[in-house]
Amino acid sequence: MTDVWVSWSGGKDAAAALAAARAAGARVTGLLATTGVRDGRPEIPVHGVPRSLVAAQAEALGLPLHTVELPTPCPDGEYTARMRTALGAARAAGVSRLVCGDLALADVRAFREAVLAGTGVDGQFPLWGTGTAELARRIVADGLRAVVVAVDPARVPATLAGRSFDDAFLDELPAGADPCGENGEFHTFVTGAPWFGHEVAVTVTGTVERDGHVQAVLAPAGAG
Repeated sequence: MTDVWVSWSGGKDAAAALAAARAAGARVTGLLATTGVRDGRPEIPVHGVPRSLVAAQAEALGLPLHTVELPTPCPDGEYTARMRTALGAARAAGVSRLVCGDLALADVRAFREAVLAGTGVDGQFPLWGTGTAELARRIVADGLRAVVVAVDPARVPATLAGRSFDDAFLDELPAGADPCGENGEFHTFVTGAPWFGHEVAVTVTGTVERDGHVQAVLAPAGAG
């Protein structure tokens, strides 16, 4: 059995990739997330999700969360150097593969593979080539639950930020929008799935505009 970590954004594709890797016989031993800092608060870049909520996902999955702290802005060379340091630690822990939830963007996959090159950790892309319309409907049918945490208002309506990722959301996407947000249309935060130990319940407290995106502001359900 192969030990793997999952490249973890907290979103639906990462969660689906984790499930696919396990179904293929891999032993998932950790999650690897990149984080930045805004207003003194660690968060997932672009998504705007607090690191504490991603840590809650890891706890619900029963897996350790490993984080790579990134500066803002973060040049490609700095990103690569910091990721390779984390991957060296993964290899020392017996990890041979990093599972990634990429679907179709060849340039993104090539960049990931360039970062991995020479680390002793190979990339694994269990969702690669899956039709995005098929995948989106399938993961909803499989019981994955998620909140849309960021949208690009140039591609989809800003009002979709904070919505549940479900069949109704998919039905409302405008023509030409990718059902998995593969072109950056939207990003998600998974609150639960059959492979989670328990729900990571959140409340949407509002929306903000940041860096060209409209982000849903999340808080743990019942906070405050």
